[in-house]
Amino acid sequence: MAKESMKARERKRASMVEKHAAKRAKLKAAGDWEGLQKMPANGSKVRMHNRCGLTGRPRGYIRLFGISRNVFRNMALEGKIPGVTKCSW
Repeated sequence: MAKESMKARERKRASMVEKHAAKRAKLKAAGDWEGLQKMPANGSKVRMHNRCGLTGRPRGYIRLFGISRNVFRNMALEGKIPGVTKCSW
């Protein structure tokens, strides 16, 4: 499980990206690179990292579900994800 500070940092980045998205797009369209440099670095979408919504794990992230592979497997085995069953052949 990730530290609470790491999860909080990602939440803060996500809110900053949402807050500054329109202004960043406008500056990019105008070609104002100096104005972009003056904006906060964490407001850039590139700085965000996908993390599991439940545990905060940064690796093994499944985008479709928004959780890590470990949590996905446990939830699938418990039947908490509709339409997902264990494969056997």
